[in-house]
Amino acid sequence: MTDIPLPQVGAAQPIVELDHISKRFTRKLDVAEKIANLLGANRRETTVHAVDGVSFSIKKGEVVGLVGESGCGKSTLGRVVANIHSPSYGTLKYRGKSISEMSKEEKRDYTLNTQMIFQDPMSSLNPRMRVREIIGEAPKVHGLTTGGYDDFVDEIMLKVGLDPAYKKRFPHQFSGGQRQRIGIARALAVNPELIVCDESVAALDVSIQAQVLNLFMKLRADLDLTYLFISHDLGVVEHISDRVVIMYLGRVVESARTQELFDHPNHPYTQALLKEVPRINTGRKVFEPIKGEIPSPINPPKGCHFHPRCPMAHERCRIEIPGMKAIGNNHISACHLND
Repeated sequence: MTDIPLPQVGAAQPIVELDHISKRFTRKLDVAEKIANLLGANRRETTVHAVDGVSFSIKKGEVVGLVGESGCGKSTLGRVVANIHSPSYGTLKYRGKSISEMSKEEKRDYTLNTQMIFQDPMSSLNPRMRVREIIGEAPKVHGLTTGGYDDFVDEIMLKVGLDPAYKKRFPHQFSGGQRQRIGIARALAVNPELIVCDESVAALDVSIQAQVLNLFMKLRADLDLTYLFISHDLGVVEHISDRVVIMYLGRVVESARTQELFDHPNHPYTQALLKEVPRINTGRKVFEPIKGEIPSPINPPKGCHFHPRCPMAHERCRIEIPGMKAIGNNHISACHLND
């Protein structure tokens, strides 16, 4: 991956602020289950605690890496930021104003200014639409096209490294890396300022990953973009992010500037993750996965969510939820061991 000069992140007001955001998904009882309850069964509604009290902010020009195991709620949180899901609890602010207090026009502007790039480009692109329509539909509907429609689509395709001669093809006629570039082009077409990248390179070959990451960094420099970069690949996150937020079972357990977090991880979960990151200068060693299975978000453990798998857990961890505490310059962690 090449080194591209990137804009410096200042101390300006955050673009997006998340204040104790929670998201619940509840499966209601169907008719058969309600009848079974009348006959003495004990069927109950099930609630998935996907996101649980998450707070952090994203400043203009910043790349925030959101890391965690599969099922920790990071994709759900990304969809909340992109206004695809509404939070069950908490406040989501855009430029200092709560989304719930915005007018219809303000919510429209926020939705256009915050776009999402999904993990699987094949399933996120309409197979019945040609690339020309996939990229150009939203700006046409919202009146954002400048000049001719085809000229606008050609310009966006060139920005992401696609040949405009292929704009009349369907998604299945492209490779995986090209389809991901189509997804990026679709997001850029409405001129956003914040892009949520949900595992955007996870389904690609390593060589193609490098090309797409370089494209993200080039677009950031050229278009002054801000990213929430969701991934479980710590190597990728270390390369592209200014700041890293670590999630575990719906909660943020640690957050710091990238180099600070990789050099001085504080939370036991973060330490366990970084311990197994492959390094060229590391000699032969035995892989030691985190013991135990990630608990179910339907019935999360009390106290610290990580305590059933933490080698340093004590009685307080099983009872009391640890709060986020500053342990350094712009470095916070949620662990009772910090007391």
